[in-house]
Amino acid sequence: MLKNLSDTRPGTVEAIAATLTEAVLEHRVLPGTKLSEDEVGEIFGVGRTVVRQALRTLAHEGLLTIERNRGAFVSRPTVKQAREVFEARALLEPRTARAAAERATPGDIAALEKHIDEEHAALSGDLAGRALKLSGHFHTEIARIANQVTIEAFIRQLVSRSSLVIALYWRRRNALCESHSHHALVDALRHHDGAGAEELMKGHLLDLLSQLDLAPQPEKTLSLADALLR
Repeated sequence: MLKNLSDTRPGTVEAIAATLTEAVLEHRVLPGTKLSEDEVGEIFGVGRTVVRQALRTLAHEGLLTIERNRGAFVSRPTVKQAREVFEARALLEPRTARAAAERATPGDIAALEKHIDEEHAALSGDLAGRALKLSGHFHTEIARIANQVTIEAFIRQLVSRSSLVIALYWRRRNALCESHSHHALVDALRHHDGAGAEELMKGHLLDLLSQLDLAPQPEKTLSLADALLR
């Protein structure tokens, strides 16, 4: 019987959506996994109304696909969609990195360096999924520093969808975002080198794209309960 999480995790829509999102971004729940309303409800100790609202939240972020009469599934980006995600990031993130370099404060730099330390700790602890999630957050943090609220929201969604792309098409699963790229970006922000930050981000995203093997991979399955309770 599934463990009831109602005593350990708040049963609000926001809390459930956050837990499911984290599991998807850390590749504990993989693309194609069905999120049964009954199973999610049993895991969190909540009713279907709350579950449906949480699942709609993830669908709005592009992490789930809700199919009529079939239910909710973790999205499986096609090869075309995978390319589009990284093309969109290549359009937005370099200029955002330039803007961030022009605005970065010592506090921002310290936060980014702490973030990189957490990435390294996750990799050292063999927590590749957590390292991937942190790597994505590094990119959204740069958008936050740039103080471009609308673009930050777009980048946040693109980074989340990139996690799904990586789960399906990544060649070197332990590479993630190369650490030297993030260090170099932080150095550019520290010295308010907007042009340098822009070029570094362009090269970084091209490198990430080059590590995609845009051919379908065999499906992997893991029960939702096992993934969330790991």
